[in-house]
Amino acid sequence: MEKKLKEKKYQLVEKLGVHFEHTEQLAPVGARILAFIILTGKAGVTFEDLVTDLCASKSTISTHLNHLQDTHKISYFTKIGDRKKYFTVNADTLMQSIDDMVTKWELEKELHEEMTDYKIQINSLESTTPELKFDLTYHENYINYLNLAMASMSGLRSKVAAMKS
Repeated sequence: MEKKLKEKKYQLVEKLGVHFEHTEQLAPVGARILAFIILTGKAGVTFEDLVTDLCASKSTISTHLNHLQDTHKISYFTKIGDRKKYFTVNADTLMQSIDDMVTKWELEKELHEEMTDYKIQINSLESTTPELKFDLTYHENYINYLNLAMASMSGLRSKVAAMKS
């Protein structure tokens, strides 16, 4: 069972790494490091684990760990009596990601609300025949979806904030 989970983790590291290359503008190894750290969780990942599990050189891992720390995507903790650093995802990074997502959605919602208002005005003109009237279903459904998504992310943000306290 553990072998299958380990294989699944490596598959997810690759998929998530490719995603981070595009969304976070990270180099391939840096993206895989971030993905590996995320998938390891609160236990943290040591430098040695990353070198071994990602099959990368010490200098490459070190360079990317420094970059991820400089950009505040990861942080580390130490354990009493242990000289190793354990890298974890910086909780502030998750909060910033949530905030950025919600801001983007708010802007999209405003745009769709403006388009809806415009189309309602066009539909209300006497010169607009029934066959030329705009169907507003898409905009209404999309605005509803965005409201639900923003509410869900706000709830997640509250939970993450509570965990940080």
